[in-house]
Amino acid sequence: MNRYCSASSRLTLASPHRRPARRAADRAGFTLLELLLVLAILVVLGGIVMVNFGGAQDNANVNSTITQLNSLKQSVQMYRIQMNTLPQSLDELKDGPSDSSKKAKWTGPIINSIPDDAWGNPIKYERKGNSYELRSGGLDGQMNTDDDITVSS
Repeated sequence: MNRYCSASSRLTLASPHRRPARRAADRAGFTLLELLLVLAILVVLGGIVMVNFGGAQDNANVNSTITQLNSLKQSVQMYRIQMNTLPQSLDELKDGPSDSSKKAKWTGPIINSIPDDAWGNPIKYERKGNSYELRSGGLDGQMNTDDDITVSS
């Protein structure tokens, strides 16, 4: 073909049944099907990760609550040593005994505030004679269910 031919003459020389070659710029990007497939894979992987990390968070909350209960147990034991009796409530660990005759022995707060469990629920203290029980409602926050966490003396 002559290099001085017009563009129209070049077009007429091409076969009518032959497709012109696609340029790289025409093929750039992803099809909708490819994007949906990648999105579906990411959703499945995200679900798997959430299930695995969700269980890890529950275990971390249980362990944190057990640690919190054991710390409170030590505070109750310190109160028992100092006052020679168990507190009537956890408030006595920070405010001192409510009985005025025992106030003379009180030297100051054992704890600054009464902590909640890892789920933000209050910890229950129950005195039973010369022993006691500290209880968290656990994951469901309800007392006296299967998921309760307890520490007792």
